[in-house]
Amino acid sequence: MIPVNKPYLPAFEKYTKYLERVYDKAWLTNNGPLVQELKVRLEEYLGVKNLLPVANGTLAMQLAYKVFNLKGNAVTTPFTFIATSSSLAWEGITPKFADIDPLSYNLCPNKARQAIDTDTTAIVPVHVYGNPCDVEAFEQIGKEHKVKVIYDAAHAFGVKVNGNSVLNYGDASTLSFHATKVFHSVEGGAVIFKNSDDYERAVLMTNFGIDTSTGNIVDAGINTKMSEVHAAMGLAVLDDIDQILSHRIALYEQYCDGLQSLGYQPIWRSHATKNGAYLPITFKDDIQCTQVLNSLARNGITARRYFSPSLNLVENFKDQYAAQCPVSESLSNRTLCLPLYYALSSEDVSLIISEVGKAIYANA
Repeated sequence: MIPVNKPYLPAFEKYTKYLERVYDKAWLTNNGPLVQELKVRLEEYLGVKNLLPVANGTLAMQLAYKVFNLKGNAVTTPFTFIATSSSLAWEGITPKFADIDPLSYNLCPNKARQAIDTDTTAIVPVHVYGNPCDVEAFEQIGKEHKVKVIYDAAHAFGVKVNGNSVLNYGDASTLSFHATKVFHSVEGGAVIFKNSDDYERAVLMTNFGIDTSTGNIVDAGINTKMSEVHAAMGLAVLDDIDQILSHRIALYEQYCDGLQSLGYQPIWRSHATKNGAYLPITFKDDIQCTQVLNSLARNGITARRYFSPSLNLVENFKDQYAAQCPVSESLSNRTLCLPLYYALSSEDVSLIISEVGKAIYANA
């Protein structure tokens, strides 16, 4: 059986060495020394400043929205995991869907610009599969319309554009450190703010709005803190991150070479690095996609329709604007993510490519 994903587990001895430090100090949460160390090491590794570790990626998005006091609606993509939209709705912000670019599968800047109205306070693009958005275009749109640009960068750990971390774009970027991600802390996430003032306000908000230097409550807040136990896993995984990325990228490239005649993939942003987060393949139609999905399952290989359905068609997220997103709707019906994770071998990838080919040619 080959699952679609499998979390990376560092050597148990390495993890327990970090846990020993937790036990020695009996400091389990409230911005402990391991969380502080993880913050510093992540900022250095990723090439960013103002990184705030939090309990999970969804809370990372909600915290960013609160820091910027977003209201009204936010223009976003329907081709993403539901958390991008549900985090907005949870904060009383209406997701306003705009269609995606047919080549990159990311939110189309022109469609996003057209969707902005007087109630729009933010644009929330997603770096889908880790593929960077047209960040320059969104920067310009944000300035023109005086709206915040907040990136859901859950898939984009370690990705750079023109030598610069993709996390440095926008007013904020959010990461997920869920167990299925390239880098994880079992559960966790982070927000990276462009401005230090926004970061400092977020630090207060993540601890119930309490100024720890005085004990005074200075802002409305919530508890989004990462625990020391989760930070321990993050540090242990971060120790191995270069070999994790190297292996995943090698498997990604092997897939790309082997699948060329069987389907197509998003066009990767020029001058951008890859991180091997996902392996999407798009087929000619929904019928072929379903045939491949079912054939792989019969042979013990799990693939996933990721992302399906297009969120503008989900009943709870059908916005008042009745968004029409034909590109997203089409791609969501024809796209699968194939297995990709550190424990996967080159031989496994060859087998999966072979089985995809058999499924297509058997039904040709």
